[in-house]
Amino acid sequence: MTTILNPDELNELVARRRSIFPQDYTGQKVSDEIVRQILENARWAPTHKLTEPWRFLVFTGDGIRALAKFQSNLYKTVTENDGTFKESNYQKLLTKPLLSSHIIAILMMRDEKRSLPEIEEVGAVYCAIQNMYLTASAYGLGCYLSTGGVTYFEEAKEFFGLEKDDRLVGFFHLGIPKRQYPEGKRKALEEVSHWVTSD
Repeated sequence: MTTILNPDELNELVARRRSIFPQDYTGQKVSDEIVRQILENARWAPTHKLTEPWRFLVFTGDGIRALAKFQSNLYKTVTENDGTFKESNYQKLLTKPLLSSHIIAILMMRDEKRSLPEIEEVGAVYCAIQNMYLTASAYGLGCYLSTGGVTYFEEAKEFFGLEKDDRLVGFFHLGIPKRQYPEGKRKALEEVSHWVTSD
């Protein structure tokens, strides 16, 4: 058996991957070239029938300010109408994005010709996101996927160029971390796996 890279290094990378939140970023910019590599690796995720349902909309610089303004205003409009508006949430949507170097809106576009179950398309997008996480971690970057704010607002779809059956999956934040990656914690393998070795 021939290996194409060092398995020990891959194992360490997977185990050390973390979500690092924007308040823990330095404010320094991530290289656009690294961001392009993150997206390049994302597009090599598994995809049933090669539908490649992922799309990436990258915000940086003044683009992040535009995103923050859009999100906060839409949140205010929708939640004032249904009576759930909170000023603290509005302010967070207005200011939190500015802590990130880049924010990548991750979209799932349906391919109706292939008629795959939606869960398979969403699964492919999440595989792409894992590739993004691992690549960012390999470069020592901070990153995390946010699914808050306007992610599940139907009213947000037009801004991102989405049709009725498409999805805004979330926002992938990137930045330079202030400190080393924290230690992780998971259940023991024996708690989550079972081997069937006989009938």
